[in-house]
This record gives sequence, C-alpha cells and structure tokens, in this order.
Amino acid sequence: MSRRGGLVALCTAAVVTALGTRISMLAIPWLVLVTTGDPALMGLIAGAEMVPYVLSGVLAAPLADRVGLRRASVVADAGSALATVAVAVIPGLGFPALAALVAVIGALRGVGDRVKNVLLRPMAEAAGVPIAKATAVFEGLNRTGMLVGAPLGGLLIFWLGARGAVLVDGGTFAVCAAVVGALVRPGTPRRGRAEPYLAALRSGARHLAASRMLLAMIMVTFLLNLFSQASVAVFIPVWVSEVLGSPAGLGLILGAYAGGAVVGSVGVTALATRLPPYRTFALGAVLGSAPRLLVLGLSHELALVLAVTFLSGVATSAVNPILVTLMYERVPVDLHTRVFGLAAALSFAGLPVGGVLGGLAVAGLGLDPAVLVAGVLSLTLSLLPMLYVRVRHLDHSAQPPLNAPA
Repeated sequence: MSRRGGLVALCTAAVVTALGTRISMLAIPWLVLVTTGDPALMGLIAGAEMVPYVLSGVLAAPLADRVGLRRASVVADAGSALATVAVAVIPGLGFPALAALVAVIGALRGVGDRVKNVLLRPMAEAAGVPIAKATAVFEGLNRTGMLVGAPLGGLLIFWLGARGAVLVDGGTFAVCAAVVGALVRPGTPRRGRAEPYLAALRSGARHLAASRMLLAMIMVTFLLNLFSQASVAVFIPVWVSEVLGSPAGLGLILGAYAGGAVVGSVGVTALATRLPPYRTFALGAVLGSAPRLLVLGLSHELALVLAVTFLSGVATSAVNPILVTLMYERVPVDLHTRVFGLAAALSFAGLPVGGVLGGLAVAGLGLDPAVLVAGVLSLTLSLLPMLYVRVRHLDHSAQPPLNAPA
C-alpha cells in the first residue's frame, strides 16, 4: 500500500460512516412511524440514539485506549452493523427492544467516531500530510457524506422501504469495519496510560480544564450547535411555513447552508497551513451563526436568506477543522481519546438544548422576535469566549506552530 493509502482508507471509512449515520437518522424514526403510527415515539427513538452517542465518547475512551484504537474502531463498527441489521430483520420487534438496540447503535457509533478522529493524526504523519490539511479534508468529507446521506436516505426509504434502508445502513458499518481492519495501520500500537478507569477519566478532564484556549473554543462549538439546532428544528421550518407556505423552501435553505459548508471546506483544505488558526476559528464562529439567524428575522426574501445562509455555511466550515487540529497539537498523545471524547460530549450537548429553547422562544415571543433575540445572543455569546482568551498571543510565533508535534 502507498504511504497515503492508510489515510485514504480512514477518510473513506469516515465518509461511509457519515452516510450511514444520516440514513439511520431518517430510516429508523420512519420505521417507528410506519410500525407504530405514533410521531411522539419518533422523538423518543432519536433521543435513545443521541444520548448514548454523546456519553459513550467520554465513558468508553479509557477502554478504547486499553484495547487499541484500530481494534476499538473495528469492534465498534462491526457491533453497529450487527445491531442495525437486527433492527431491520427481527420481526415484531417491540418499541422497548427497538429503543435498546438503537441505544447500543448510538453508543457504539460514539466510540467509533471518536476513535477515527484520534487515528487521523498517526495516519496523517505516516502519509507525510500536515495535520491541518488532513483534518480539513477529513471534516470536509464528513460534511459531504452528511449532505449526500440525507437525500440518499429518503430515496432508499422510497425504493426499499424503511427496513430495507436500515439494512443498507447496517451494510455501511460493515464496510467501515472491513476497511479499517484491512487497510488502516497506524504504526506502533498505542495504549493509554496504565491507570484505573476513573483515574483515566479524570486525567482527560483535568487536562482539558487546564487549557483556557481549548475550553473557550469548545464553549463556542456548544453555542454554535445550540443555535444551529434551534434554527434547523424550529426557526427555519416555522419561517418556511409562515413566509413561503411551501416545504420546498426548507430543502433550499438547508441545502444552501450545507452547500456553503462543502465549498468552504475546499477552501479551508487549500489554505489550511497558511491560516492563522484561532483568528480564523473566531471569524468562522461569528459569521457562521448570527447572520443566518438575523436574516430570518429581518427579511422575507428567499433569495437573500439563501445567499446569507450559504455564506454562513462557508464561514462555519473552518470551525471544526481548526479546533480538532489544535487539539491534536496541544493534548498529549496518550490523552487524545479521552479529551476528544469529552470535547465532543460538551459540544454536542448544545443539540438537545437548542431545540427545546428554540421552541419555547417561538411559543413565547413569536417567530421574528425569537429569531432576532437568538441572532443577537449568538453574536454576543460567540464573541465572549474569544475575549476570555488573549487572542493577540494565540497566532503569534511564540505559540507552537500549527503543525508542531504535541
């Protein structure tokens, strides 16, 4: 295999995982709807997957370190494949059993996703690719997979039915396990520190708590996820319903944001090693959230909303690659799995909060005031963590260069 073959294989596995994740986000709730006829259970099944997904990235990190990252990735993906196939093929599966299987899938996916993130650095080093560029490619491909996965999931449900789509989803996890098992060789096997389980969890938390910069950036990603979920789950659908009166607008707006993110990822990849990381992160966070909220409250022109939303997607594409790159460089290698898992949990915690707060805001204030308040809060709260850290020192040569070893 070429020096870059393992890195290509890891990125391929990440794309396939992103496709499968988006398919399952549509197909499994749809399966619940067609088998139970109860839309409330759709929300419960989504929570049954998301909560274990977030928690497992933290709680299973010391175990993944002990067994080895590559093995943990293969086991997580193979287990996800088996559980997903069971959802599709077991006849008469009741809701409690279905929720339990979905929780297993979510937990295994959380471990698999975090481990693939941690594997990226040794694979990039083996391939001779700067970690900033490798991270930009990795995150961009993930975004593309999620973008393609949504319409693909809808088509699979139409062509094959909900169970057929879930079965295809199980196949994606099996492909990931095979690709990583056969082609990803991170070099000398790495094990985490020989610590008791709780001590291992605390060591990751202590290191993250000691980094003002990383904490500030993770706080921003929490806020971005919160306002993004409020926008996707509540603000945009209500705006489309009240202003356009056609569900086609929903796909246009969400597609504009995703398309902007993909285009932005190409630019970030091309400029990855030349961008001042923290300042680029700050600019991407501010422009990636507040403008697309404010335009919904200030304009009823679809063309303007699409243009601003697209540009916000371009801006936000820099956020995750830069955060992940800086974590690779400023966290000791033997703490990567634990710190990455904790950081992901803190960031993703904004998702369930955002939907609830968005719904309460629209119910209490009405759409336009709620969106404007959210836009102003997004702008203000995204700037505060940036001021918490002395930004002028973070992109200076006194700091470790963007591609320095940890």
